[in-house]
Amino acid sequence: MHLAVDMKTLNFQIVPLATEVAEAARRSAAAGAPDHGFVIADSPNGFPCRHCLRWAQPGERVILFPYPAIPPGHPYSESGPIFVHADACERYRATREYPSAFRNGRVFRAYSTNYDMIHAEVVNGSEPEAVVEKLLQNPETAFVHVRSVTHGCYTFGVERI
Repeated sequence: MHLAVDMKTLNFQIVPLATEVAEAARRSAAAGAPDHGFVIADSPNGFPCRHCLRWAQPGERVILFPYPAIPPGHPYSESGPIFVHADACERYRATREYPSAFRNGRVFRAYSTNYDMIHAEVVNGSEPEAVVEKLLQNPETAFVHVRSVTHGCYTFGVERI
């Protein structure tokens, strides 16, 4: 089924990782926190920065650290590994545009206000905007998480506007 979406009428925004979280990860890594590690990217599509929403290029340093995408105290609570650039990067600002770097290999999980998963759908090269719009049509959906299909890692959030 083909879902066409008029890019001018999107009713959602992309929510990249907060700058404060990225900066805290950099400070923790620099201080030697055991759960924050420096990694050198060795492939062009293996180390996505959740702050600027672009792939780290081979040779760039990133920080790998745990991030609680769903807060503790809920059935879907989890803390999973994510990357941010080791050097400061600009937070993704085109929040009304789906990040082109993440059109493939993503799963979209719709959650309620109580952090219960309502639905999940794999998107691989199709129209992620249309899938998000469809998930947000459900009045129970409070927000959507975009994650890696292969590793399940949190990539970014999506909220209604």
